[in-house]
Amino acid sequence: MTRYILRRLIAMPFLVLGIVTLAFLLTTVTKGDPLTAIVSDRQMNDPAAVAAAKARWGLDRSLPERYVIYVGNLLTGDMGTSFITRRPVAQDVFFRLPATMELVLAAMLVGSTIGITLGVLAAYFRNTAIDHAARFFALFGSSIPVFWLGLALLYVFSVKWGVLPGPGRLDPRATPPASITGFMTIDTLLAGNVKLFIDALWHLILPAFVLGWAVAGTISRLVRANMLEVLDREFILTARAKGAGELRVVIGHALRNTLVPTLTVIGYSFAYLLTGAVLTETIFSWPGMGSYAVEAARGLDFPAIIGVTIVGGVVFLLTNLITDIAYVIANPRVRLG
Repeated sequence: MTRYILRRLIAMPFLVLGIVTLAFLLTTVTKGDPLTAIVSDRQMNDPAAVAAAKARWGLDRSLPERYVIYVGNLLTGDMGTSFITRRPVAQDVFFRLPATMELVLAAMLVGSTIGITLGVLAAYFRNTAIDHAARFFALFGSSIPVFWLGLALLYVFSVKWGVLPGPGRLDPRATPPASITGFMTIDTLLAGNVKLFIDALWHLILPAFVLGWAVAGTISRLVRANMLEVLDREFILTARAKGAGELRVVIGHALRNTLVPTLTVIGYSFAYLLTGAVLTETIFSWPGMGSYAVEAARGLDFPAIIGVTIVGGVVFLLTNLITDIAYVIANPRVRLG
């Protein structure tokens, strides 16, 4: 297992370099001109201003030179300066990353809870109305577009009924607490403001449900399939023959053995949500990496686009590594093999 982890860690820098190279090359083949994000329309007609802007941002250099300079700066932690915010990209990205992490963690909690619950119910009450209903909701969750579900729920629960707050992380009139962890729910508790914590929690419900519902269907189908297989095994029949209650049989024996392969899907789903929360963050005005990526793409902010891609890729690789290690630890057969 140690050799396996070392091999994965050794390969990771080369994978990151591939991500950096691909992201850098993709920004160079786009038809958009990054100068439009740097100089005004009036200055675009001034050759001296254009030349000065190109020299200032290194756009007058050849592609290989820019690539070597960028990789060299990246090794020191410098992702460049944003064309739009005029701040270091690393500062912008890591300022917004906790907001995305908070949303994704909440979404994974919602998605895993819904998916596992529906999967267990569908398997235990197989070929009944409960099974059909659970499979319908799983299929519905996997098929419906995230942007449509987000807009629909926002209209119903926030605009129409007014039971849940609208976009944002806090009420617009509220004063945010000092940023310590970047997680609004944790920072409000650290500040001792329970009222603000409840407000942050209520603002988290809708976007977390929308994002979590996207993976709930996948988890539900996997849990159902594995539960159907496990419930017919001999050790389940033995547990029932010994007089174990149904709750203990289903939760303590069947579900426990089902969660081992499900762990991999949950880990990959986390990585998917972390890099794919763009639509949800845009709809709910969530100031995370997704909304930052959208703003960068609209403004042709190439340093920010590359920075978001790199951070997202690194987090995806780390999540996959942790998931694979957890699976090997949880499954003795894989570890022994």
